[in-house]
Amino acid sequence: MWEVLLLEDDAALGRGVRLALQSEKLHVTRCGTLVQAREAWGRGAFDLLILDVNLPDGSGLGWLRELRRESAVPVILLTANDMETDIVAGLETGADDYITKPFSLAVLRARVNAQLRRGTPAPSACYEAEGLSLDFERMEFRRDGQIVELSKTEQKLLRVLVENRGRTVPRETLLDRVWTDGAEYVEENALSVTVKRLRDKLEEMPSKPRLLKTVYGIGYTWVAK
Repeated sequence: MWEVLLLEDDAALGRGVRLALQSEKLHVTRCGTLVQAREAWGRGAFDLLILDVNLPDGSGLGWLRELRRESAVPVILLTANDMETDIVAGLETGADDYITKPFSLAVLRARVNAQLRRGTPAPSACYEAEGLSLDFERMEFRRDGQIVELSKTEQKLLRVLVENRGRTVPRETLLDRVWTDGAEYVEENALSVTVKRLRDKLEEMPSKPRLLKTVYGIGYTWVAK
């Protein structure tokens, strides 16, 4: 699954962009300030950054300049500045594309897809390790050759963890990506209960998991194999 970080201080526009881009193969994390975006960037691994230039707590170009010292992740700038000098400045700072407001969501979606196609291939839909065979394309899951029945919620949680194996995925991120039915409130223990069920079904010793591990105070990780 592709991971996109969207930094847009206009809440209505941000929601619209997220709805236009989000799919089974692409997840959007939306932030409204530089502080929030820096925190999100530090927690996760992103395949693309969509960045507003004029922000309430700083300059998007300033952050882009910092990012380019450590990352080559594709960046699309969103801005109301349509002067040629502003566009040139954005591209010379390290942006891969530049879209001026107002813009078509269909055009933005096409440009996002174009940038992602140039990057790293999307994660494989199949995974095998420790006697497990997980096929997320067919939604077939086996342990030691035997079919394992997983609920829709268990499937979604497992996929997020496996596609981000080797990384710690915060609880908040998992709740946002797995419980997507529009409910305003998710019970505090819903995630913990689902994790326990996955361990019971997939781990050889659920009480001493080798694959689905807890990172205390943060979230969970699927150990890379």
